[in-house]
Amino acid sequence: MHIQQTKAASRRSGGPQYYFHSVPSAIKDYLRRKGACDVVLQTPYGIASTPFKAVGRDHKLDGDQLIRGSVGHDRIQQAQGTSSIGEAIREWYCLRQTGDIARVDVDVELHPDGHFILAPLSVHMRNRTRPIVLDKPYHPLAFTQAYQAPLWKRQIALLRQSNADAIGWAVSQIEEVVGDHAVSGGSNIKEEDLLRASGALSILGVHLSAYVGRGYDCPKSWVRMLDYPAYHCPVEIKKRSQGFNYQILRYNPLPRALLLCTRHDLRNPPDHVDVVELTALARYLNSSEGV
Repeated sequence: MHIQQTKAASRRSGGPQYYFHSVPSAIKDYLRRKGACDVVLQTPYGIASTPFKAVGRDHKLDGDQLIRGSVGHDRIQQAQGTSSIGEAIREWYCLRQTGDIARVDVDVELHPDGHFILAPLSVHMRNRTRPIVLDKPYHPLAFTQAYQAPLWKRQIALLRQSNADAIGWAVSQIEEVVGDHAVSGGSNIKEEDLLRASGALSILGVHLSAYVGRGYDCPKSWVRMLDYPAYHCPVEIKKRSQGFNYQILRYNPLPRALLLCTRHDLRNPPDHVDVVELTALARYLNSSEGV
């Protein structure tokens, strides 16, 4: 399916509505029945909440109120946003091309909590003949021995070229933490000791906030890689990822959460949780692939 811009040359006024086309019957039926729902956008880092609303053809928004109205198209409206969904996609995916977005091919998932997860697949600009193809990420912030997300690999390769000395220092700091925890399994070392790697992680693009005693350990953390905007997500600190089970059951899923550990042994982490395994990160940074 895709979303189509309703008119051209409207970006300066905040952007137009975007109409849905070729909507699967399950999505269409839900939207017609509910009238409207929140839109969550898939970004290069994972899903992020937005101010936009998907609105059915038989309803419209009057301020914050959903009322009956014969618009005739299922669409995405700005709601409380200051721009359009097209401009949000342009910003998140760092599309620097000038001109209006005419169409975006998308996947839409209906989340059990009652919102749409919109994943852009390709963007058609009015002044280009070929679409700009976007990657739909799978565990985009994960770095473990079994799986290293392409975003991490691209970030490390870029830093190798632009700031090799800083990368060298970061490797030494992460190796020191990993080495200490490897001695006798680190049984007497507290999980907070992993925060010694915070300076190294910030060089790599992961910025840890203050460690607190309730909820997620570092709730106001954020990630910024390549030229993409900053992405805010909480970080949980565990020596072993298996110890995260309580948080999975206790806390509501957020747009995305990072689990920082030295040993990854959690089986089947949920879709909204990415694991960063310091042991695997240190090994990759010292390998021929990571150099």
